[in-house]
Amino acid sequence: MINNRSGAGAHTSVMINGSQRVIFDPAGTVRLRSVPERGDVLYGVTPEVADFYARAHARETYHVVIQEVEVSAEVAELALQLAVANGPAASGFCSVSTSALLRQLPGFESIGRTFFPRRLMDDFGKLPGVQTTKLFENDEDDKSLAIAQFERALGTRP
Repeated sequence: MINNRSGAGAHTSVMINGSQRVIFDPAGTVRLRSVPERGDVLYGVTPEVADFYARAHARETYHVVIQEVEVSAEVAELALQLAVANGPAASGFCSVSTSALLRQLPGFESIGRTFFPRRLMDDFGKLPGVQTTKLFENDEDDKSLAIAQFERALGTRP
């Protein structure tokens, strides 16, 4: 997530599509009643939840940079195991946790360990085969409004 005013990085996470699709969201704050979360791992990530997750972060003050790269099933499963084993991250440690996870994966050794989401984004963007898209929206800055709206649509909130 990138601040639209300063260009500084604000948050980082990684979606893993192994034996199950999860989002490793260290020190993250987007939580849905219909999506179980344990130790900064969001479980049961459907395409709709993945889309919502990105859109909840994209608002008038931030845009989302989505970087995707294909990996083998073995690498995806290792990423899943590392995310589950990581446990919850302290506030402000999203990039440290994400970069540490990625650095343990074959093909991602060039990722530097960093506190800065922008640096992690730049390192990831240098990997072969990465596809990058940016998501801009004009929602209000309060992402809790987007969460409430999505949960109402799912029927999980009155």
